[in-house]
Amino acid sequence: MIKLTETQTIVLSAGAKRPDNIAMPLPKGLAGAAAKMAVNKMIERGWLQEVDANLRRGEPLWRETGDGHGTTVVVTDAGLLAIGIQPVVTQTMAAIRKNVSEASAPRQPIPRPGTKQAMVIALLQAPDGATIDAIIAATGWQAHTVRGALSGALSKKLGLTVTSTKYEGRGRVYRIIRETA
Repeated sequence: MIKLTETQTIVLSAGAKRPDNIAMPLPKGLAGAAAKMAVNKMIERGWLQEVDANLRRGEPLWRETGDGHGTTVVVTDAGLLAIGIQPVVTQTMAAIRKNVSEASAPRQPIPRPGTKQAMVIALLQAPDGATIDAIIAATGWQAHTVRGALSGALSKKLGLTVTSTKYEGRGRVYRIIRETA
């Protein structure tokens, strides 16, 4: 059997009793640098693992990663074995956590019909595509706004593949390429 400190035993045992084997919150009196050192040591030994926290379910945070996201700490199979618990349940919970995180992955936004963005998408999906000038004429936007919409809203936010080809006499033509799965 592995030699654990009292703090390690308390953290691992408490985490083994919680749903999803979450080791947070840490015991009272374990905070600041001492908490960081204890948790990092257990992560190094493979007894704890840092995972994305599901804030919708109110999982406690170990640390914030920015943009309203954070991580929590869960007891691993090795951590359960260190305190004498067989990890069959841990594997099941890890599979459930993976399926939940995949199911709750952010969905791609859908443009509202009748908006200028929907109009631009329709122009770009036409067989001939559209030039910047055609999009300006249809929307009333300035050229920099059109370019920003093509690279930002359509490419990055909506995940559409926008291509451009330069034609003699017509200029640069933009098109949305349909993804085939």
